[in-house]
Amino acid sequence: LDDDVTYIVKRTDLCFVLLNVFPYTPGHIMVLPKRPVASLDGLTDDEHDEIWRLTRTAVTAVKNAFKPHGLNVGVNEGAAGGGSIPDHLHIHIVPRWTSDTNFLTTVSDARILPISLKESLDRIRDHWPD
Repeated sequence: LDDDVTYIVKRTDLCFVLLNVFPYTPGHIMVLPKRPVASLDGLTDDEHDEIWRLTRTAVTAVKNAFKPHGLNVGVNEGAAGGGSIPDHLHIHIVPRWTSDTNFLTTVSDARILPISLKESLDRIRDHWPD
């Protein structure tokens, strides 16, 4: 499928960045290695270097695109660690604002977002450092 359909922001040789389709806040993205790896210690040295370099660049893009007051950046490793996809490591980048609702889910796992996923995707791509 096309990157616009799958909400992929950026691809590199070993990793990619995509929007979380069930975001906590607008601009919530994830950085993943292309190869399914369950844990940080399963990454090759090249994957490790690229995923963290890409995470740093993604943080810059999110800050520039959304002007958050802060960020949550984290890895939930394994099912017991809160990983929603425990067999494929991913790093969350979640923009936060002083007045946000701290990931409030209203009814039936529905979240209220002030902008569409497509607008989030476009903003992050437009602010991606080259």
